Amino acid sequence: MSDEVRGWLSPKAVAAEAGVSQEFDLSQCVREPIHLLGGVQSYGALVAVRRHDAVVDTVSRNTGEVLGRAAGELVGRPVTELIGDEQWALARESTEAVEPGEGAPDGPAASGVLSLSLEPGDGRVRPFDVTVHRVAELLVLEFEPRGADGPFVFQNFYPRVRRALHRLQGATGVTECCAAAVREVQALTGYDRVVAYRFDGPDGPGQVIAEVRDEGREPWLGLWFPASDIPPQARRLYACNWIRVIGDVDDATVGLLPERREGTGEPLDLSGSILRTVSGYHLEYLRNIGVASSMSVSLLHDGELWGLIACHGDEPRRLTPEVRAACEFFGIALSLQLAAVAEREQADELSGYRRALATLLARLSSQAPDALMRPGSGVAELLDADGAVLVRGAEVVATGGPLPAGLPGLLERLAGTGPTGEVPVGQVWSSDRVPEVLGLEPADAEAQGVPAGLLFLPFNRDGDLLAWWRRELPAPREWAADPARPVRTGPGGERLTPRGSAAVYRAIVRGRSAPWSPAQRVVAGELWREMSGLLNRRMAELAAQNTELARTNEDLDSFAHAAAHDLKEPLRGISNAAAFIVEDAGAALDATSLRRLTTVRRLAERMDGLLDSLLHFSRLGQVGLERAELSLDEVVDDALLVAGGRLAEQGVTVVRPAPLPRVRADRERLREVLENLFVNAAKYAADEGSGERRVWVEAVLVAEPGGEDGREVTAVVVRDNGIGIPPDRHEDVLQLFRRLHRRDERGGGSGVGLAVVKRIVERHGGRLWLESPVAAPDGDRGPGGGGPGTAVWFTLGASDIP
Repeated sequence: MSDEVRGWLSPKAVAAEAGVSQEFDLSQCVREPIHLLGGVQSYGALVAVRRHDAVVDTVSRNTGEVLGRAAGELVGRPVTELIGDEQWALARESTEAVEPGEGAPDGPAASGVLSLSLEPGDGRVRPFDVTVHRVAELLVLEFEPRGADGPFVFQNFYPRVRRALHRLQGATGVTECCAAAVREVQALTGYDRVVAYRFDGPDGPGQVIAEVRDEGREPWLGLWFPASDIPPQARRLYACNWIRVIGDVDDATVGLLPERREGTGEPLDLSGSILRTVSGYHLEYLRNIGVASSMSVSLLHDGELWGLIACHGDEPRRLTPEVRAACEFFGIALSLQLAAVAEREQADELSGYRRALATLLARLSSQAPDALMRPGSGVAELLDADGAVLVRGAEVVATGGPLPAGLPGLLERLAGTGPTGEVPVGQVWSSDRVPEVLGLEPADAEAQGVPAGLLFLPFNRDGDLLAWWRRELPAPREWAADPARPVRTGPGGERLTPRGSAAVYRAIVRGRSAPWSPAQRVVAGELWREMSGLLNRRMAELAAQNTELARTNEDLDSFAHAAAHDLKEPLRGISNAAAFIVEDAGAALDATSLRRLTTVRRLAERMDGLLDSLLHFSRLGQVGLERAELSLDEVVDDALLVAGGRLAEQGVTVVRPAPLPRVRADRERLREVLENLFVNAAKYAADEGSGERRVWVEAVLVAEPGGEDGREVTAVVVRDNGIGIPPDRHEDVLQLFRRLHRRDERGGGSGVGLAVVKRIVERHGGRLWLESPVAAPDGDRGPGGGGPGTAVWFTLGASDIP
């Protein structure tokens, strides 16, 4: 027995289990074809007739005792020889509106009840209640000798049913409905114990939720029963028949003639039969708890078996068709009432969730759908979940409790393909027992960080989704048998049954969360539709903005290129005209005029330089990049061929503390970036006498911008110990034509260098940022100190390192 299951057995139960030598093979029950057992209960007789020619196909072997005609005399003969033409016509008419059943039909089998009389030839007329139903091409007639109560009369049983239904309609909850139902069924039938039994899922165990019992019987209310008590094929039959009656567990089963039908090679299908015998295993089940007779009434919801009303009698008990019809009708009414109660409860629950959803959506901005996952948004609380997570591409945003370690991998596994196939976009997938779905033990699921409950909706087939998760909620249960060993053998035979409250096993059910209700699934779908609309609108807006931005940038680049190119020609004319005037009339000009003409030439030349810079800047946005694998050290050497003289003039030394890595970049553009940074370092070197002037070039691993998975990329940093840049000017110096000093200070310039650097870096998909003041490597500013210093950092995009 597992650690989660601890049993307390009565001395009587312990004695009964003593001497057990062998476990019963439960698979025998599961494999047994209980609808093809080939027998009926002996108190009635069965006659199956071919509808097209009224010839008897199959009969029970006791027709001689019950009907006065031997079985061998009936098979192959017209049924009208037994019941006459008029009564055969009545039998056919009683099922004309009923679709034939084959094997296990989709819903409960329908049948008609007739009062027929037979004259076997001894001069006596024998009255029978006959239940008629169809199986494929056959009409099956089941004859029960009529008792002293007289023939079946609708008016006799209707008042009793109407009173029972009236009491049932006053119940408001599921438990209250079932409690009223068991009382009414006991009053209708007289059984000693009547219980309402609810299944935990289609294949799960069941629990007694309502009970009425005669004095002296131990209570079963609240007890759970192993799923093996009612195997799958029995559940299918319960879903096909509203009612099943066993008059006497010790009844001698009567076989059929022939035993197997010609053509099929199998016994007659008795799925819809009232007289059908039951499995010997089930009869042993009943004997082991002292039951002599029983009846079960099916409770269905949306065509699925929801539960049962189970009745047990201490003595053999035959129910008349009138009482059976009342119980069947009552089962149908109770199923409808339970469905109405469930729908009312779901409607009330859904109304509350929709109000909460409306409040949540009101707080969301149409421009910011990610606000759904902000702390305090209420999305996790919307479905009473422990947390929620939104997956969009590589981004995983969570809210609520700490994200379980195994949840991202689980979502990736389930988003494209669920356990039973693909989960369509926008369809809710949920489970309150995820470890069971994955085939994991609860302890293993806990160790792997797999939540017990999960509900999610795929946004698309790319893996984007919205999900809610719940922690495990261990649930105590009291079992009427050890759930780890539901079947044992002993002196009383195979124990295919719970032992009742004298042998209660207390167990903790693990690996499950609180269940997801239908209302929660509905409101999750509604949120998905709202979010999908919001995201689609946002994506459309972004696409439109990007298109407009691309057009604007293209127009600006074209304008800058055209303006720079077209303005150069008149500038050259202005400069040349001023030069010719000075050359031709220089001696005749006064000093003021000569000075003014010289200023015109100088301004024209300056304007020409600015236009060259603007033309170069605009071309950077139009010329494609030629990425290749490069040695960063070699590119630094190329840049120093151009900028080295300027650095030498200012007495600046370039330091490379370590070999630089290889990168993927456009060689010419990267060289231009380093040239500009080296020239800037020379321009803004520390003042004379402040110490040795240096520039350090390094490559450093930094966190990827916006990354949440710890991924790092390589950044190149060029830092100096120059005069530095005030922090409030960092953004300014990256703009076109912006300088820290006047045009003629610090070596002059147009203020284009850092703007060019920024544009080249962004064309590579990287980013650029400044740091100032900054310490030199290892905190060393070099001999003689230096200025506050500036560090320019840049990356070259996700593919910078091969």
